[in-house]
Amino acid sequence: MDTALPAHLLWTWTFVALLVASLLLRGWLYARQIRHVARHRNQVPAAFAPHVSAEQHAKAAAYTIDKTRLALTEAVWSAAILVGWTLLGGLDRLNQALLRWLGDGLPQQVALVGAFFAIGALLELPLAWWRTFRLEAAHGFNQMTPGLWVADGLKGAAVAAALGLPLAALVLWLYDAAGPTWWLWAWLAWMAFNTTLLLLYPRVIAPLFNRFEPLADAHLRERVESLLARCGFRAAGVYVMDGSRRSAHANAYFTGFGPAKRVVLFDTLLQRLEAAQIDAVLAHELGHAHHRHVLKRLVWMGLGSGAALALLGWLSQQLWFYFGLGVTPSLTGSNAALALLLFGMVLPLAGVFVAPLFSALSRRDEYQADRYAVQQTGPSALAGALLTLYRDNASTLTPDPWFVRFFYSHPPAADRLARLGPVREPA
Repeated sequence: MDTALPAHLLWTWTFVALLVASLLLRGWLYARQIRHVARHRNQVPAAFAPHVSAEQHAKAAAYTIDKTRLALTEAVWSAAILVGWTLLGGLDRLNQALLRWLGDGLPQQVALVGAFFAIGALLELPLAWWRTFRLEAAHGFNQMTPGLWVADGLKGAAVAAALGLPLAALVLWLYDAAGPTWWLWAWLAWMAFNTTLLLLYPRVIAPLFNRFEPLADAHLRERVESLLARCGFRAAGVYVMDGSRRSAHANAYFTGFGPAKRVVLFDTLLQRLEAAQIDAVLAHELGHAHHRHVLKRLVWMGLGSGAALALLGWLSQQLWFYFGLGVTPSLTGSNAALALLLFGMVLPLAGVFVAPLFSALSRRDEYQADRYAVQQTGPSALAGALLTLYRDNASTLTPDPWFVRFFYSHPPAADRLARLGPVREPA
């Protein structure tokens, strides 16, 4: 007598095991982070004692613990939503309802993708609101009004629909029109979309949410332009962003691609750092460009997305893939949207298991960018800038080592500053 499980039941139990394992691993890591930070909240590390007060250190600990608790809540909530969409039949019911309304065809497929993401966004709204108006506000970082928060959400939804739905329609059409190699054409469309987005973002999308003004400080602008010239970096301009409208956090970044590259400074950054320290922060970002980190990540992203779409191309032809996740596929019509959505829900479950590799690579890139900044501006300016940013952004100085391995894309403060030599208090 054959006692082997049917393929769809085996896939169901594999999915459940992967979901439970990923959630337990995240819970263990979050719990470690909370305990470790709480255990060290009353003792400033010796290297930082001259620069960080006990009150500032305790504030950073409280902020980190609250963020980690919220992250744990979000992980549990996301797992519950995932089970609702799959094993409890949510996606199947939504698909059947749209089939009865629109019939089989591309409009129904696009509507399914749009409805899925719209419902998902609504389900995530309560925790997003809590993060902004409870967590960030309680720790003195939120500057957003409810009106601005709603406006940002509506504009974000409109941009996502304007960009995402045509791309989804193209991919879904390719699924049925391009034959077995549809995934290759979909990959080419995806890469073209991302390249176009890099060109459009600084000039079209970002200004919908923030105001960007050319850097008015002539002395600082001259320093920045001198640094760019010294590093052989060409940019379309140096802009100040009104980050203080939304948050008290400070940052700087480069955005765009090719001739659309821009240097963007948060107004909060200009308020907190000296000119030499701003140079150091920008030199760090230039270090990423010098070492081609963005290009390398784009290449790896392209290879990864190509492999993922090839896997999806095979899975989409397996009936057990649908039945095992609580969905009844069509035997005569297209299952493109169902395959795309199910795959997009399952694939991230593996993310936590490969996170240490990608986090380690990211931290390596940050160290390289730091070394480049030191070569251009010296260690003192960068150390002073990092110290100020860690302190003012309430970043914990005592994270759990295992949590760092999995989730820290940037090195911890102690490790990063130790490589720069003795920390000097900003003047």
